[in-house]
Amino acid sequence: MASRCPISSFKALLCVAMALVGSGCSEAVVLTHETETGGVVAYLFKEERGGAMGSPHRREALQMIERKCPTGYTLIKDGEVASHRTLSSLEGQESDVLGRRWGIQFLCKGR
Repeated sequence: MASRCPISSFKALLCVAMALVGSGCSEAVVLTHETETGGVVAYLFKEERGGAMGSPHRREALQMIERKCPTGYTLIKDGEVASHRTLSSLEGQESDVLGRRWGIQFLCKGR
């Protein structure tokens, strides 16, 4: 059976990969309140999956801080930050919390 689409399989796979990367398919770790000398990194966690310290996103958050501060950093404070909520399909009703976030405030050394 002939394909109706003139695009090759490789190009199709490349387009899908680019769409996933470009869409920011994971906002599990986000650098917020960025300054020249530091910022806050927030990441998703679930209490039933190890909490904030056991979250697989914690390692990714610390790697983000290391990229921002190649000469080292100091953790200023960390703790749970405000959660995201969405509106449900029922007008004016809030749905369940989408995800709990843990924030890490840091200051880069040598800046």
